Amino acid sequence: MHRRELRTLIPLALTVLIVTIGVITWPSVRHIPSPAEPTRVYFADHISPAHQLAIEEFNREHRGRIEVIPVDLPFDKFSTNERKELLARSLRSKSDKVDVFAVDVIWVPRFARWAEPLDSAFPREQRSGLLSYALRSCIVDGRMLAAPMYIDIGMMYYRRDIIERLPDGAAVEQRIQSSLTWDEMTTLRRRLGYGHRPFYIFQAKDYEGLVCNLLELAVGRDPRYLTGHTLPVTAQPMQDALGMLVHFVRTGFSPQNVVECDENLSYTVMLDDNAVFVRGWPNFIENFRRFYPDTVKLNAIGRAPLPHFAGEPPTSVFGGWDLMVSKSSSKKEEAKEFIRFLQSPRIQRLMFENGGYIPILNSVYADSAYLSAHTELRFYRTLVDRGFHRPAFVDYTKASDILSYFARRAITGELPVRDALKKADAMIRADEVLIK
Repeated sequence: MHRRELRTLIPLALTVLIVTIGVITWPSVRHIPSPAEPTRVYFADHISPAHQLAIEEFNREHRGRIEVIPVDLPFDKFSTNERKELLARSLRSKSDKVDVFAVDVIWVPRFARWAEPLDSAFPREQRSGLLSYALRSCIVDGRMLAAPMYIDIGMMYYRRDIIERLPDGAAVEQRIQSSLTWDEMTTLRRRLGYGHRPFYIFQAKDYEGLVCNLLELAVGRDPRYLTGHTLPVTAQPMQDALGMLVHFVRTGFSPQNVVECDENLSYTVMLDDNAVFVRGWPNFIENFRRFYPDTVKLNAIGRAPLPHFAGEPPTSVFGGWDLMVSKSSSKKEEAKEFIRFLQSPRIQRLMFENGGYIPILNSVYADSAYLSAHTELRFYRTLVDRGFHRPAFVDYTKASDILSYFARRAITGELPVRDALKKADAMIRADEVLIK
């Protein structure tokens, strides 16, 4: 490890220990049911109100036979890295304290060794009912090792009330909803008088969200940038992408505090500081309605595709969460039954209506009456059809951790863009691990 390049960081093992003791309570003793008791299936995920409704529906329908016990890993208390390592630690020890667990779509190859194959539980005709984009992340070496729960797609939010101040606000908003070019974004900033105010918010904290921003710009610049199972860190499109983010901060197009922003903080900054745009994921509005006090601002937020480069199509990176069954589980069949339940049309609609989670069933999008009642779903489907996946390889998260660390240092001005990417590339090629 290049020690001089790394800050003094809390050892991962200590971090996992602290968050495990302080935040989450895994069942300390596995309950062995009597013949009269239901089989208890432990489900580890971020348990949103929508998740809780789905669990309650399942338990009601399977009363006396199967009971799902939620193990909450909330996003506001666990970073994605902490959540990933906490799950890996439990599965590596062959713990029986989790049966079904949710993984970011990019984690599936890494967790493959601990996952029960699902091919027999999801025959080919059932898989044909799933969005191909969502199913792709679940297949490793020809085997189905995960099942999609919902899909995410990169997008942009904007303040309609600010755009409406322009004399031609309606026409500008129409352009925003069809995707502005980055040059048009610059012109719009000037027209709105945002030369010294936060205009565009993105996520530049040292984590996966920064890499998503980089990849969207790199692929937007050159659609051929990602052609294999590699992360070409020093290629020209990545240099251009990181250079743009550095330029955004240096010119005030984006505020300096984006280097501390993950998704939730970036949404808060956009609202609190009256920025015009923020890059984000679906269900921002649905989630923030639960706690953000200014409903007037929330009601003024519109959805739009990300900006694009002139001559190239708009595009966005896929996100989302898949479900896996632990190879060490003694409740595999019950766990699979729960996953199939979550993929049912009724529950997919429930998750979307109550939490904004984008469905992964073709049948939902084929229901014209449902789409007419939920017009935002048409918008999401358009974005999904233009989306791309991050590279699928076992060490992607390790490479991404390194890239985000050095990219953030470039954005803060600690390193030139080329030097930052060269250092990241050297560390990735040396198969080194960056401890965060």
